[in-house]
Amino acid sequence: MHLPVLDLHSPQFVDDLRRAAREVGFFYLTGHGADAHLAQRLMDEAGRFFDLPAAQKQQVAMVNSRHFRGWTRLGDERTGGRADWREQLDMGLDLPAHPVNSQAPAWQRLPGPNQWPTQLPRLRQLSLQWQLQCRDIALQVLRGFAVALDQPADAFVQLCEPQPQQVLKAIRYPGRDVAADAQGCGAHKDSEFVTLLWQDGVGGLQVHSDTGWIDAPPLTGSFIVNTGELLELASQGYLRATLHRVVAPPAHRQRHSLAFFLAARLDAVVNPVTLSPQRAAEARGVECDPANPLLHAVGPNTLKGRLRSHPDVARRHYADVLEAQSR
Repeated sequence: MHLPVLDLHSPQFVDDLRRAAREVGFFYLTGHGADAHLAQRLMDEAGRFFDLPAAQKQQVAMVNSRHFRGWTRLGDERTGGRADWREQLDMGLDLPAHPVNSQAPAWQRLPGPNQWPTQLPRLRQLSLQWQLQCRDIALQVLRGFAVALDQPADAFVQLCEPQPQQVLKAIRYPGRDVAADAQGCGAHKDSEFVTLLWQDGVGGLQVHSDTGWIDAPPLTGSFIVNTGELLELASQGYLRATLHRVVAPPAHRQRHSLAFFLAARLDAVVNPVTLSPQRAAEARGVECDPANPLLHAVGPNTLKGRLRSHPDVARRHYADVLEAQSR
């Protein structure tokens, strides 16, 4: 089995999207118009960052940011309770930080500025340019999802306005001895609306299907797109948020990628849409993980995921939340 290839501007795009999102939850996207040269420049610049000495990267370590922005060293992010074999730089839009208010919801601490390495001044401009292109494409796909469900085209986009959540991860997977552990990034589902992934020429992404794990090798000039749990929740399970993982490259190789995540604004509440009788009959229902329940309120759902993935940031900046959870 192979992932389907969809052209964003094909007359059949909505029909193809409906089928791909319901059956697999992943697809290649072509015809998107993104600047491949810009993506390569950003990936190269991120590579230069990852090549810096650890002490210099530590200056922008994520643990310094209550907004979950910055560098995560190898092994510091966890998926399924196990350390991932990757390092990454998390970036978003540069936004003003809200003052910490113990009486306000803790998720209001999430927006804020990025941490930029002073050694690489071009990284900020390249990142923000790429984010703008990815956001435009992701919103087009989101409109396609709405139409595929027989909803108004802005049914999901309006939950993003005036400012969606967006995160861009520049990621490096160093080679490792897979005989010891093949986990580059453990099996998980994305929590947002939609994810756009731009890969280099080294494979490793795998998607879970009814028949097992499917390789998703690089396809030049394309994004790999997948639906997140917010869309599964909003579509009553018609759209699938699918388990996926990254197998670490073998020793003496490395893999680079750019992952862009788009979600509703933090103060939004995602309620299920009303499906037509035909679509309702085709919906599979929302999969529930008792250990990680989905929340309709976006802010609390987002914070929950961040705290699980980055326990060091949680301990430093959200000790009050952890204490409240332990009572």
